[in-house]
Amino acid sequence: MRTVNKTRLSLLQGDITRQATDAIVNAANSSLMGGGGVDGAIHRAGGPAILEECKQIVSRQGRLPPGEAVITTGGNLKARHVIHTVGPVWHGGHSGEPELLASAYRQSLRVAVANGLKSVSFPSISTGAFGYPVRLAAAIALETVIDFLHREESLEEVVFVLFDAATYQIYAQVLEALLPEKG
Repeated sequence: MRTVNKTRLSLLQGDITRQATDAIVNAANSSLMGGGGVDGAIHRAGGPAILEECKQIVSRQGRLPPGEAVITTGGNLKARHVIHTVGPVWHGGHSGEPELLASAYRQSLRVAVANGLKSVSFPSISTGAFGYPVRLAAAIALETVIDFLHREESLEEVVFVLFDAATYQIYAQVLEALLPEKG
């Protein structure tokens, strides 16, 4: 656990669908219709209310482009809300992927703040089916969140919920490099 400005930043290995933060972030696809990985798990655990709101958003504004974020109910989840964001598909790193990934985290945090939320849980966006290398993604994720928290004081807690031990270890190493634990 680190403190950035006034916000607790922590990592944990586990299942994001079980988090009781105000919102969990869904690594969605542009259709917002649920899919595999984190996206499918959130839709299954949260129930049909999430999909209904996603359908309304898409009918209003069309598909969600990579790097953008929207908010829905949390349905049956402990989290009251789900912030859906679309990360980039990895194409080698020269097609704007780092900027789009940073934007996905930044826009998710902006949506949380705009909705008066105090706590947010993130998965490792784009590192599953979208193929983003975990170490590169972890650096962008943590740098972007830390940078945001230096400027914004309304969030009390940001948690990265990492599904497996290997991903957790990489995020822990990157966090230690960015914010060495004082000891």
